[in-house]
Amino acid sequence: MPMFDFFTAGTDKSGVATEANAENSPKSPDEQNYLQVKTIIDELRPFLQSDGGDCELLKLEDNVVYVRLVGSCVGCPSSLMTLKAGIEARIKEAIPAIESVEMI
Repeated sequence: MPMFDFFTAGTDKSGVATEANAENSPKSPDEQNYLQVKTIIDELRPFLQSDGGDCELLKLEDNVVYVRLVGSCVGCPSSLMTLKAGIEARIKEAIPAIESVEMI
């Protein structure tokens, strides 16, 4: 797909969103934020996995992201630093509405 087609996919020739695209688009700001958070975690995942860890997005509730660190992150003395200085900082930079990222 040519690059321009990527930006216009799901629109008619006038650039208006088609019904099929509207069904797939997020319906609320919370859903949009959830999808953004998921994308950011997916971007950070290779760095976590390179050290044998991983991060699971559990939920987004009242502008607080809840995650579970798994693998070598469990019991690692640096896991809190990874969570706050890495994951939380990146998410809050991209989505200012997010108040914090908490580990469950």
